[in-house]
Amino acid sequence: MARLLIVDDELSLREFLTIFLRKEGHEVEVASNGQRALEQLQQGHFDLVLTDLRMPRMGGFELLDAIKASDWNTQVIVMTAFSSTETALDAMRRGAYDYIVKPFKLDEVRLIIQKCLEKSQLVAENQQLKKKLAQGSAKKAQFIWKSKAMDDVVQLIRRVANTPSSVLIQGESGTGKELVARMLHDGSDRKNRPFVALNCGAIPEQLMESELFGHVRGSFTGATKDKKGLFEAATSGTIFLDEIGELSLGLQVKLLRVLQERVVTPVGDTREVPVDVRVVAATHRNLRESVQEGRFRADLYFRLNVIEVRMPPLRDRREDILPLARHFLAQFAQRMGRDIKDFDPEAEIVLTTLPYPGNVRELENLVERAVALEPGDRISPTWLPDPGQSSWLAGAGATTVRDEALVKPIEQVQRTIEAVDRWLEKTNSPVDLETLIDRFERGVMEAALRQTAGNKTDAARLLGLTFRSMRYKLAKYGADSAS
Repeated sequence: MARLLIVDDELSLREFLTIFLRKEGHEVEVASNGQRALEQLQQGHFDLVLTDLRMPRMGGFELLDAIKASDWNTQVIVMTAFSSTETALDAMRRGAYDYIVKPFKLDEVRLIIQKCLEKSQLVAENQQLKKKLAQGSAKKAQFIWKSKAMDDVVQLIRRVANTPSSVLIQGESGTGKELVARMLHDGSDRKNRPFVALNCGAIPEQLMESELFGHVRGSFTGATKDKKGLFEAATSGTIFLDEIGELSLGLQVKLLRVLQERVVTPVGDTREVPVDVRVVAATHRNLRESVQEGRFRADLYFRLNVIEVRMPPLRDRREDILPLARHFLAQFAQRMGRDIKDFDPEAEIVLTTLPYPGNVRELENLVERAVALEPGDRISPTWLPDPGQSSWLAGAGATTVRDEALVKPIEQVQRTIEAVDRWLEKTNSPVDLETLIDRFERGVMEAALRQTAGNKTDAARLLGLTFRSMRYKLAKYGADSAS
């Protein structure tokens, strides 16, 4: 859904277009002349203005000029009578996206608006990318970790950072794939050159080629001037292609040529532009399966996968949860001006128990919410999800818990915490927090095994764990012989 402004001095036309475009799912406002439209544009953002050219007080040309002189990122389509086609072309030379000749067909209006909004989305993405480009590598990547799994990842990144080889990062959403790409860039001799990131699933397919390789003026409707693509923008630096598995087969062929020949050909042009760019790609998909299913080219896969980095999910490296949580706590407390110093022991137990289908990004969001809501100087479990709530686990991709078997260990731990609290009132001796957490985790696993009649595969699925992780934890507690 987009926000549209219809500008015309004919009431009947305004009402007709309002009804039609609202049925198309858009939010629509109207104005009877350019002056009123300009006032509305100053009050709030519109994705598209559909305007007549001849109106009292302020006409369409003046309105168009005002929009193009602003930083509103608003596209303009002009409406004109058949006899004024040359006037409409003049409007396009002044920056209008396209024109519609009255009387018009609804299918024509629908198609032009659809294409225009796709361009608007692309412009917004471009602005975001330019902002990132301007920042360069000022935003240094920073990993927080304690686990052996992440230590292996970091050591690999450090070994290959200063090589020209392509890198493929694979891992679930929220595991930190872009952070790996930035570490690779920051650790290379390209660190003072641009780092450009693009989500391959965020831009319409028909616009992706232009975004990557650029275009020349007149190569398609709306191409009013030459534009460099992201490969040229990233010259001597790094380009990060996130969600590479979403790229169409046609564009995969063209990307393969760039990797092989180190040249790009802008849309509508015949010249080849040399590029010197290191390519780092990432995906949450299993690209080997995509290759076998014919959805991803094998030759491109091997070109990208010179060096493979696999990001482990947060549930498989729980040692990292509290260091990451404290890092996010410090960040958000400073940003929000809150004097929150740490987590309650009960909150730490909750944090280390959750399954985290959203991985590090989910943990970051949980901490941000807790910092915003916590009235005291330590985060309490009040502001965190309840690991025993079946509705929460169901949304996490784990099997829904249908009885109280997994809730009881939590209640037992809560009683232990209450006992520790009473004991702390009488002594200053330290509490062995890791032992409490271990007992909680073991209790939950034993409950899951009871619920699944000792079937480890089903118990692992119930807890949102891989079978390998389940076996590791059972061995850790000396229970691997459980049937």
